[in-house]
Amino acid sequence: MEDYYSFVKEWIISWNTREIEKIISHYSDEVEISSPMIKKVGFSENGLLKGKENVKNYWKSALKRFPDLYFELIDYTVGENCVTVFYISVADLLAMETLWFDSEGKIKKVNVCYRPI
Repeated sequence: MEDYYSFVKEWIISWNTREIEKIISHYSDEVEISSPMIKKVGFSENGLLKGKENVKNYWKSALKRFPDLYFELIDYTVGENCVTVFYISVADLLAMETLWFDSEGKIKKVNVCYRPI
């Protein structure tokens, strides 16, 4: 990944359009996501989801549950094959989401953190 800023902008825009196919297109088939929100809404007891289809089903549910979902980018930082996105999430929660990329530029692992929820 060379242009993290363009990726982050596109990622935020895809969420704000609420188009699930556009959102999921950024992720690898083997993606793993860890998020306290997954646990809070009862989708997984340990807050972990594996596999693109499981993640897609969770996000479909989240988009229905939060019809006003909108992400506002605050900033981002770059690491080795990863980017951390700092944004305002659903219900004005502050979120930091670290996205790790595979060799094809798809997101393979995600860790989401929120101000305590």
